[in-house]
Amino acid sequence: MQQQMETVQAQLAARTVEATSGGGAVKVVAKCDGSIASIKIDPQALNPSDAQLLEDMIITAANQALGQAKDISNTEMGKITAGLSLPGMM
Repeated sequence: MQQQMETVQAQLAARTVEATSGGGAVKVVAKCDGSIASIKIDPQALNPSDAQLLEDMIITAANQALGQAKDISNTEMGKITAGLSLPGMM
């Protein structure tokens, strides 16, 4: 089971999800290991007077991407630990 978990963790580290906000003005790609892989901002969204709006769009997209990544990670790890009662897992 340990080897299976390590394999799944390696696969999750390579798997990515994408989320956007602001009608696609901000795109965040997150890895399923819980890290952010990239953030892309449409140059048209770079208006200094709208900095707060841009910050909010980045936070929204990042949280959506990380949420998707966490769901995938929990699902994949749950397949391995299904039926086991392991303290601290899930």
